[in-house]
Amino acid sequence: MSPPRALARLQFHAGFTLDDAAGVVPYYASLGVSHLYASPILRARAGSTHGYDVVDCHEVNPEIGGEDALRRLVKALRDHRMGLVVDIVPNHMGVGVENAWWMDVLRHGRESRYAGYFDIDWQAPDPLLRGRLLLPILGAGYDETLRAGHLKLEHRRGEWVLRVYDDRLPLAPATVAGLADDAAATHDASSDEGRAALHALIEKQHYRLAFWKLASDMVNYRRFFDINELAGLRIERTAVFEDTHKTIFRLYAEGLIDGVRCDHVDGLADPRRYCRQLRHRLERLRPTRPEGAPRDGAYLVVEKILAHDEALRLDWRTDGTTGYEFMDQVSAVLHDEAGESSLTGLWRSLTGDAADFGTQAVRARRQILVDSFEAELDRTARALFAAARADVATRDVSLAAIRRVLVELLVHFPVYRTYAGGTGRDAYDEAVFARAVEGALRTIRVEDVELLHLVARWLGGEAPRALPPGPVRRARERAIAVFQQATSPVAAKAVEDTAGYRYGRLLSRNEVGVDAAHLAMPPAEFHARCIERADTVPHNLLATATHDHKRGEDLRARLAVLSEEAGRWVVTVERWRARHADLRQRAEGRMAPSASEELMLYQMLVGAWPLDLAPDDQEGVERFASRIAAWQRKALREAKRWTRWTSPNEPYEDACEDFLRALLSGDAAAELAAFAGYIAAPGAANGLAQTVLRLTTPGVPDLYQGTDYWDFSLVDPDNRRPVDFAARRASLEGGLAPADLLPTWRGGAIKQAIIARLLRLRAKHPDLFAQGGYRALDATGPAADHVLAFVRERRGERLVVAVARHTARWLGGADGPAIPAACWEGTTLQLPDGDWTSVLGEGTVEGGTVAAADLCGGLPCAAWLSRHG
Repeated sequence: MSPPRALARLQFHAGFTLDDAAGVVPYYASLGVSHLYASPILRARAGSTHGYDVVDCHEVNPEIGGEDALRRLVKALRDHRMGLVVDIVPNHMGVGVENAWWMDVLRHGRESRYAGYFDIDWQAPDPLLRGRLLLPILGAGYDETLRAGHLKLEHRRGEWVLRVYDDRLPLAPATVAGLADDAAATHDASSDEGRAALHALIEKQHYRLAFWKLASDMVNYRRFFDINELAGLRIERTAVFEDTHKTIFRLYAEGLIDGVRCDHVDGLADPRRYCRQLRHRLERLRPTRPEGAPRDGAYLVVEKILAHDEALRLDWRTDGTTGYEFMDQVSAVLHDEAGESSLTGLWRSLTGDAADFGTQAVRARRQILVDSFEAELDRTARALFAAARADVATRDVSLAAIRRVLVELLVHFPVYRTYAGGTGRDAYDEAVFARAVEGALRTIRVEDVELLHLVARWLGGEAPRALPPGPVRRARERAIAVFQQATSPVAAKAVEDTAGYRYGRLLSRNEVGVDAAHLAMPPAEFHARCIERADTVPHNLLATATHDHKRGEDLRARLAVLSEEAGRWVVTVERWRARHADLRQRAEGRMAPSASEELMLYQMLVGAWPLDLAPDDQEGVERFASRIAAWQRKALREAKRWTRWTSPNEPYEDACEDFLRALLSGDAAAELAAFAGYIAAPGAANGLAQTVLRLTTPGVPDLYQGTDYWDFSLVDPDNRRPVDFAARRASLEGGLAPADLLPTWRGGAIKQAIIARLLRLRAKHPDLFAQGGYRALDATGPAADHVLAFVRERRGERLVVAVARHTARWLGGADGPAIPAACWEGTTLQLPDGDWTSVLGEGTVEGGTVAAADLCGGLPCAAWLSRHG
């Protein structure tokens, strides 16, 4: 049962528990899924809706049912010959009063047994922080908070604690040893004397309280991105690795889980060492697994964003990534590069900004370093400064100069991170640094050029192990580790969460793991990527929707049609812009929304417009408007132009929402619905093609919850809404063929039927998909460019797959994704010899020259199976 044939991803929280999942196991088993794929199951912060803020690594989250419910779920899975893969979070923990390890650090400081668990800089240059931990948890400045009475000394459950709002923080034992029974009164901040006494007591603690907005400038613990409530772990320490994974290892040894997905592997000090260590530990536990549990190797994948020309390191001993690169590739091959010029021209003419996406990303990186990562920048600069000071030859290099050079390197860094270690950089990382240095040379001071090259050498250009043991070598190794942990959060915040919300040429290409500068991919390159994946990571996950996606998979598929209909889109947007000028309003000295925001809004409205929504359905339109408004507010803040999370400009945000609601309450709603209707059918064809490619190309398909029907979800939390499993069970039990569901295609059951047939095919022929080769299959004839086809083959089993692409000229305005046979006239494919049976339909054909219309039978996709020998 390992590796998985197909996974179904479920998001667990108090509203959807492990017992709820047990109830849908029969459905997923019938669909053809081999494993459920769970969001983090360890104890998270109370009320967590995602589970990535784990506060206790030793307990299955009671909010989702605890370990008893996990055992019930696993029993249900085993009864259906299914397995379980769980998400783990090795990079960070949720911190606060619910985290006993964190509280122990607050109580005992550096003497805590857990002080080394968290990535804390106890040697901060600020004298008020040296040897202390910054806690950016106050809603206002410290003095204001103290005077307002939000800080109080309390005696609770036999000990003195500091009450901060509604939370209680521990106090160092030595500082409260002599407190009298009336200490609460003598430390009452309502009087000058009491306030002074309370302040003096707080100053003796192992932590310093601060206004939350100071975190980005001053925080001295590594965070997950810029989230103060998530503190980085030192997982590279063996004791920390073993303690944080203790429960996961036990669950694996007991046969309750069959694999893991490692979240944010790039945040770790040494991802290669971590992955190899994890693989080694899981391998050692394999023989201890009970009868009935699979004894194959554990399935192990990592969440990793790969650049366009980057490959996952094979020596990590993982089964691959979680599939963002496939999401990029399958999306790009469905876009039409012919529309790039018109779409780019529209964007530039409306916004007045000629900057491409790469330039936007550089600008965003520069802003992010100042706005969100000043403390991390300082930490990295000081690590490099220590490396300079350790060597007598560079002891005169200043911290200020290092900081300037570091900024330019980070601003121009082209990937999420490098993986240099004791042996320095490998060839790929050397090329990455060359590009970063080349970019930095364009913007750096002339007097810093020599130092730039020196810093690049310190960061792995020269292998630390080539140096003699001692302080220089240790300082270089630390600088490399700190630098590499800094680049990935900067990239993520700048590219995904800033530039991706600023650059709106075509939002279907603004996605996690996607370079929006690349609009389309030719079929030949797509085939080459599939062949490479089959050869190197055949069990890599294939994702088209995740809990982190910005837009649902079918929303992106519909928006891809705009690359084919670029001329029509340009004219339509220009007309809408002129017609709706009176709806825009001035807010905070500027028009709301701006031109870029208005263009992105139009894309979201036509891309996400529900298939069953009539523009005169006031209640339905209101629900849709509220969803779009939530997306819009988040998008505005993520873009960080006129408003942001740390300082919301609510008048501007409200004005943008007023514009949106005015659009949807007036005559514009009918036009928006009409345009959405025009691209709906070719968008659905794209969605079905995308689904078929995910289920048949080399790799392990990942089915995100709810996407077995159409997925027009927006960014979280919209993409984590409850799933109507009752409807899905009913349509699956109906057993209709995909072609029979074309008349009712809007309901989504046609997509489910295709998924079911292909997943069941994978179950019957697992080796064909897990180990089969991949070969492109060329079409001939007038519509050859509209076909993407290939053959999978292993030991006599063969599968031919064909999907239609760029169908807008055939299906624009049509009532459904059925492709008339006349569209394929004269277009054929050359099938290998043999008898072929349709997987998605009921027919058979003989090998040789076969008409594309006969293969597809009206559907925008086809799969045909043959056996020989």
